[in-house]
Amino acid sequence: MKIASIEIDDKVDQLLAILQNDIEHLQKTLARLNELRSLVIKRNDTALSKLLESIHADSDTYKAAELKRQMIRKELADALGCGLQQLTLSALEAVLPDEKKNRIALIKAKLKPLIKELKKEHISTTLLISECARFNSLLLKSIFALGKTGTLTYSSSGATKQQADLAFLNLQL
Repeated sequence: MKIASIEIDDKVDQLLAILQNDIEHLQKTLARLNELRSLVIKRNDTALSKLLESIHADSDTYKAAELKRQMIRKELADALGCGLQQLTLSALEAVLPDEKKNRIALIKAKLKPLIKELKKEHISTTLLISECARFNSLLLKSIFALGKTGTLTYSSSGATKQQADLAFLNLQL
């Protein structure tokens, strides 16, 4: 019984360390989303490319942390005799002594607003990017008259001819 308790304590400490790293990752992600939107608005392609490369480089580190968190959760669930789906921070908090319970409550208090803020920032970034894509599409359609039905005229021989002077850039040869 004592060995199982020590094992659970060690796993909880490992999980709390990973969750602390997750808090730092969420804070970094929020800062990056703000920077991303700023660079898109400023149209700073060089800095935007560097930021995207940095995000891509850090993705492997975060994937490894995610795998480790899931492994520790599974080991904790097995040690506590519950399923992985039932092992939440709240459930863990309910079965641990006060010292660990307080640490988990502190982590939860930090995670909840960060996750809420991340959802909001993600939606804002998604809206900005989709609005940029819509604007670019409209701009391309107006420049190249893509998908334009235009005005049809007929020549004296009966051939149809689309009015070409509506586009900013005429693609007809």
